Amino acid sequence: MHVRTEQELEELLSRPDDDTVEAMRRLDGDLLVLGAGGKMGPSLARLARRACDRAGVNKRVIAVARFSNSDLIAQFHADNIDTIPCDLLKRDALEKLPDIPNIVFMAARKFGTSGNEHLTWAMNTFLPGLVAERFRNSRIVAFSTGNVYPLLPISDGGAHESTPVGPVGEYAQSALGRERMFEYGSAQWGTKAVLLRLNYAVELRYGVLVDIGLSVFERRPISLAMPRVNVIWQGEANAWCLRSFALCQSPPLILNITGADALSVRDIANEFGQKFGVSPIFKSEAEGPTALLSDSSKARGLFGDPKMSPPQMIELIANWIRDGGSLLNKPTHFQARDGRF
Repeated sequence: MHVRTEQELEELLSRPDDDTVEAMRRLDGDLLVLGAGGKMGPSLARLARRACDRAGVNKRVIAVARFSNSDLIAQFHADNIDTIPCDLLKRDALEKLPDIPNIVFMAARKFGTSGNEHLTWAMNTFLPGLVAERFRNSRIVAFSTGNVYPLLPISDGGAHESTPVGPVGEYAQSALGRERMFEYGSAQWGTKAVLLRLNYAVELRYGVLVDIGLSVFERRPISLAMPRVNVIWQGEANAWCLRSFALCQSPPLILNITGADALSVRDIANEFGQKFGVSPIFKSEAEGPTALLSDSSKARGLFGDPKMSPPQMIELIANWIRDGGSLLNKPTHFQARDGRF
């Protein structure tokens, strides 16, 4: 497989498999995607739309965001996805949103937290509290992050959903606050929900693998401070999200969303090096004994193993970088061990 254009990439990211089509066929009611303008939102909304169309069900998919990029509105409309421009932090705007039985919550803030912590807490904790109250009668599938876990020994194999949380830094703390607000809403009103602890989603324009591959290609030193990482193809993370509505419960179900393997950053860099015909440059720091890792056995038991393997992702990304494909220029900073973003 060789993806050459953004149109081809978007088609691949939003191509529904049979399980996602069936999930949309069984889902009762329309779908509202809050925070649909971010890195994952557009392809998730398209995936839902295409799955509904393939299932032959008459279901509205509504994308909600500030839409600072007006082109995205036109793209959504071309794909038969309704849009509602909305600043979700404004209570009156939130109250005016339609009552929809199925909510995907994707609104979040991570980068730029340092020096502007109050906005991160507002987006990641205050807003989920507002949404939990506003949509108390809906099913809610909310994206969280594996950053709520502490750094653990690599030999442990990654945090399970039952692992005690230990968020490092204000971003991770506020993300845990997001989970607590949805748990509060569920306890208060019986709202059924699923909380998805994701790390890390990957496509060709951003993600951990892009960060590493681009560093190899541009001959920039690579940090091994975080020696291992988890990744999952963005399209599959979105598919698992849509399939999670059938699992909504009170109290909320928590699922780690990522791939099966704890990948070596050194090995990833060396694989990119082979594809680019260069030797990766590594910083002199020692590889640590701990990392931010999640065990996705529970989710994989529900949804099956990811179909897109790390070697396939690396192959696609290497070709994309070599071809000069467009990038989002949003590094993940996965190397950070102090929780500062």
